[in-house]
Amino acid sequence: MAFEVKLPDIGEGVAEGEIVRWLVKPGDAVKEDQPLVEVMTDKASVEIPSPRTGHIEALHAEEGQVVPVGTVIVSIAVAGGPVAAATGGPTAHAAAGAARAATPVASAGPAVTTSAPQATPAVRQLARQLGVALESVTGTGPEGRITADDVQRAAGSAPGPGARPAPAAAGPAKAGAPGEERIPLRGLRRRIAEAMRRSLDTAAHFTFVAECDMSAVAAHMARTKPRAERAGVPLTYLTYVVKALIEPLRQYPLLNASLDDEAHEVVLKRFYHVGIATATAEGLTVPVIRDADRRTLLGVAGEIKRLATAAREGSIKLEDLQGGTFTVTSTGARGGLLATPIVHHPQVAILGVHEVKKRPVVVNDQIVAREMTNLSLSLDHRVVDGAVGADFLYAVIARLADPGAWLGEQEIG
Repeated sequence: MAFEVKLPDIGEGVAEGEIVRWLVKPGDAVKEDQPLVEVMTDKASVEIPSPRTGHIEALHAEEGQVVPVGTVIVSIAVAGGPVAAATGGPTAHAAAGAARAATPVASAGPAVTTSAPQATPAVRQLARQLGVALESVTGTGPEGRITADDVQRAAGSAPGPGARPAPAAAGPAKAGAPGEERIPLRGLRRRIAEAMRRSLDTAAHFTFVAECDMSAVAAHMARTKPRAERAGVPLTYLTYVVKALIEPLRQYPLLNASLDDEAHEVVLKRFYHVGIATATAEGLTVPVIRDADRRTLLGVAGEIKRLATAAREGSIKLEDLQGGTFTVTSTGARGGLLATPIVHHPQVAILGVHEVKKRPVVVNDQIVAREMTNLSLSLDHRVVDGAVGADFLYAVIARLADPGAWLGEQEIG
């Protein structure tokens, strides 16, 4: 009899997972701890490793299929003779493997027939896009793990400053009408679609937009930049926005809340875990700065750097994606006058930060050039009235207009 590998319970209330990509096929030889399959949950993507050495006897789920926890997904003919089928819950090896979270990928690729190199799903996806054999790449990451930069160097296409990796394909193309191409909606793209649809179907969206003068922040940032460089962290406008919104969230707690539809209760959060929407090659993820209120300015800057790097390299941990109470999304230097961000369910508010650039404004009846931006606050109108949202946003703007008034030496870090 074959050893049956079940979809493990990785905790955090996850009840099912989507089979994103098989890394093996029937007949393949596998070693213990070799990755077998990439599975997407509603929290993150995980790799399920082989709990035994042997040969793949059968795959019991197709790519794109959603299966409940505890479902047998693959059978392994164990080396050295038949082994009784597993009858309990997931094996310790499978459960441990499921805990290794990574930025998800959403494409199918050729089956892997040998032990996979140490690389995250996102890096494997990039290697397939660039035609790089991971077996030929020397990893420079922790414990020899292959990074995205390693793959790009191997392909002779290491990006320059500000370059963005090519977007990940969502799966193999399907035949369609002449001139059409059909791509399966899988993995992260599928989860994003589900989350956005759920948010729009559930929340009563309302967006309020206001101008914000960032000139004082720009001056403060210029003075503080040498200190940040010594600490090894990049200081950005986003760092100041995260710190500036904490006190207004205390003043207007309805924005740091969620709505329990079943109990008909608003759940106020007395902690401040700020999500930072981060673009990756595979799609948008929202890592969370935990206890942002307890962090210094440079502490927030360092955490933004850590989370963004982990998300883009595909090494983000499950705990870094959970528990957000309020989200900030930024268009950065890519421009745009304004946007209407979609609330990150089950939160009730999200703040959009747009490009900061010099604009002519009237100050004391004089036209002067100031560093200006627009802030877009989207709310769940079932919980937050427009007037409350406006008061919150203007409180944030007031703090950004005079950061020196509330950023003392201890608060800078």
